[in-house]
Amino acid sequence: MSTGPGADSAPGHISTTTRDAERAPGKNSMFSSLKIRNYRLFATGQVVSNTGTWMQRIAQDWLVLSLTGSASAVGITIALQFLPMLMFGLYGGVLADRLPKRPLLLCTQAAMGLTGIALAVLTLAGHVQVWHVYLAAFLLGLVTVVDNPARQTFVSEMVGKDQVANAVSLNSANFQSARLVGPAIAGVLITAVGSGWAFLLNGLSFAAPIVGLLLMRTKELHQVEVQPRAKGQLREGLRYVAGRPELIWPIVLVGFIGTFGFNFPIWLSAFVSKVFHGDAGTYGLFNTLIAAGSLVGALLAARRGLSRLRLLVAAAVLFSALLLVTAFVPEFWLFAALLVPIGIFGLTVNVTANSSVQMATDPEMRGRVMALFMMVFTGGTPIGAPLVGWVTDTYGARVGMAAGGAVSLAAAVAIGLVLSRVGNLRLSVNRHGVTFVPADRGRELVTAA
Repeated sequence: MSTGPGADSAPGHISTTTRDAERAPGKNSMFSSLKIRNYRLFATGQVVSNTGTWMQRIAQDWLVLSLTGSASAVGITIALQFLPMLMFGLYGGVLADRLPKRPLLLCTQAAMGLTGIALAVLTLAGHVQVWHVYLAAFLLGLVTVVDNPARQTFVSEMVGKDQVANAVSLNSANFQSARLVGPAIAGVLITAVGSGWAFLLNGLSFAAPIVGLLLMRTKELHQVEVQPRAKGQLREGLRYVAGRPELIWPIVLVGFIGTFGFNFPIWLSAFVSKVFHGDAGTYGLFNTLIAAGSLVGALLAARRGLSRLRLLVAAAVLFSALLLVTAFVPEFWLFAALLVPIGIFGLTVNVTANSSVQMATDPEMRGRVMALFMMVFTGGTPIGAPLVGWVTDTYGARVGMAAGGAVSLAAAVAIGLVLSRVGNLRLSVNRHGVTFVPADRGRELVTAA
């Protein structure tokens, strides 16, 4: 399986010899991207806003559950937040390729902050209704359509191609670090003073990334030529991905995982309220444990500095199998403990797929390709979340979680077999374990490994 244009480092080790990386402590340094000032400003702003985002997510899910008592309603809220990505995601990628990323991000971050403040005003005034939360989730999703591909591709402009994999991993570590703090703060705020203050703090938190973007030195950015407006750019992006197995199959895999395997707000809220009979603090604890595992997974990915498709498939299989096992664990603390490895392998799937796709894509196509990646990864949620919510409400939390794990596991195994055939691999069982090896020992494996 050839790598195609723009994929110099997709299958193998990612070097760190660019001009910006010369200040890094070493090519395997876990935090080498933070030596770059612009990225350091970006990461600092993001950790603040990400903390607020996680506070709002927990408060939003718990508010909907409190107003309705239904896991399906939580699923509808999540679906509405990601529906715009499914409907307009590819157009967001086209805009990200056409417009300068930094000014675009200033606009999107400000808009996201305003949605949080608006929901806070309604909640604190005592007038909030479920449809208000639905509307806020949908509007946030509309902004995300443009913000996601712009933010994803802006990373390479800040750090350069050779640091992309490290920066993507640190972005995930950043997000998961906030996930450790945000749910805990949200749990305390919801219990003490209500959801409205969590929404308000989230809205105000977007001031941090806006300040970081304004303080950046634009001359130090790795400028990517903005694509002029032209007909057929959307179709061009789809054709580009369709002709490259190293892009299409990771995207398909994360589509299945994102649609059926990443429905934790539905499952965890159902486990808390229906199985373990907990409260908002218990819900925050479960999310914190997943975040702890995800943070470990992100830091390990940053340390590896490489993106292999076989790692992606293996992590997807383990993640899905853990969902199946955890669904039927009877004890509270064993269930909680298993959320940590679920977070590790789930994050490994996300980071490995993200960095593999970015490194295998030409810069002028990266906005459209990453928009497709995010559209498939998060855009399947409007389909998966209501379905998973219905299964969870009808058959219980355990069956709902197990069903998501089973579908994800079937997809991971099937795509692993497809990649093994495309890459001329065979299954090998030996004293080192089970792995894929070249079918012809005399040939050098190119991409699938």
